[in-house]
Amino acid sequence: MNDHVFGVALVPLIMGMVELAKMWGLPVKWSALLSVGIGLVAGVFIVSPEEWVQGVVVGLAMGLSATGLYSGTKNIHQDISNRRQKKKAKSTKHKING
Repeated sequence: MNDHVFGVALVPLIMGMVELAKMWGLPVKWSALLSVGIGLVAGVFIVSPEEWVQGVVVGLAMGLSATGLYSGTKNIHQDISNRRQKKKAKSTKHKING
C-alpha cells in the first residue's frame, strides 16, 4: 500500500524533472517520452525493485499520469487565456460600436 502512495507522490516529481529538461533545451515533442521513461525507471528501481513487471506497470502509469496532468493543466490554462482574450475583444468592440 505504501509503495503505491509513494508512486503517486512521484508523479509531480516526474513533471518537474521533465520541465527542467525542457528548460535545458529538450524539444517539447520529446517531453512525453521522457516522462514515461523516468516513470519506468522510477517504477522498476524505486517503487517495485523486487517485482520488475509490477514496476513496469506502475512506472508506465506514473509517466503517463505526469504527461496527462501537465497536458490537462496546460489545456485549462490555454482555455482560460482564450476566454479572457475573447471577452476583452468583445468589450473593446462594444466600446467602439457603442
